[in-house]
Amino acid sequence: MVYSPEIDLLSLPSGDQLPSSDDTPVDNEDQNFLPNLLLFALLSIWSDRIDWYFAADMAIYHTTGVSPKVPVVPDGFLSLGVPRIKGDTFRRSYVVWEEDWVVPTLVLEVVSHSYGDEYEDKMLLYAKLGVLYYVIYNPLFWRRDGHQPFEVYRLEQGSYQQQIGEPYWMPEVGLGIGRGRYKNGYLEREVLYWFDDRGQRYLTPEEQAQLETQQAQLETQQAQLEANQAQQELERYRLHFGSLPEN
Repeated sequence: MVYSPEIDLLSLPSGDQLPSSDDTPVDNEDQNFLPNLLLFALLSIWSDRIDWYFAADMAIYHTTGVSPKVPVVPDGFLSLGVPRIKGDTFRRSYVVWEEDWVVPTLVLEVVSHSYGDEYEDKMLLYAKLGVLYYVIYNPLFWRRDGHQPFEVYRLEQGSYQQQIGEPYWMPEVGLGIGRGRYKNGYLEREVLYWFDDRGQRYLTPEEQAQLETQQAQLETQQAQLEANQAQQELERYRLHFGSLPEN
C-alpha cells in the first residue's frame, strides 16, 4: 500500500484516537494462543532485530475500506521494516498512515465456530490492502467450509493464489510456516510454528531453555566423569608406585 495524494492526512485520526481492537470476544482459544506462540518464538528467533512487529488480535487501521475509522482485526499479523517499539511506548493499534504506509507482510486468521468470512470478505480486504501472505488455519471446521486445515495464499497481480508445500517457505519474510505438535506437560496439540529454509522447525523459547538446561547437565556430567577418571588414574599410580607423581 502506498500513499495516495487523494488522501488528506490532516483528516485522518491519530492512533491515540482509535480503539485498539473491535472488542469482539474470541470463541476459540487458538485465536489467542497460536498467534502469541508465534510471537514469543519470533522474540527468540529475531532477538537481534528491531525492524519487525508482530501482534495478536490488534486493530489495523487503513484507508482502503469504507472508513479509516473502521479497522480489520486479524488474529495475528507480521509487519517488516517498521520499528519493534515506537519511541518509548507500545502500539495500541497498527495505524498504517503512522507506519509510513507499511502494511503487514503476513496476516493470520484462525477459523472458529463463528465463521468470519475468512475465505471471502477478509481475503478481498487483505488483497486490497496489499498483504503479501495470507495464512488461514482451520483445523476444526475445514470440512464445513470446504477448504484444507492449513492454507497459505500469496498476493499475485492483485489477487490471492493458493500455495503448495508445508512448511511453506516465504523468502520475503525469511521464514517458513507450518504445523507441528506442541507439548506442555500433559497437554499436546497441533499448533503453528516457524521453520527455517531447510524445513527445520524453530524451537519455542521453552524448548530452547530446556535444551540449554539438558546441555548444561550433560557438560556437568562429562566434567564429573573426567574428574573421576583422573582420580582413578592417580589412585592406580599410587597403588603401583607407592606414591603420587610430583607436579
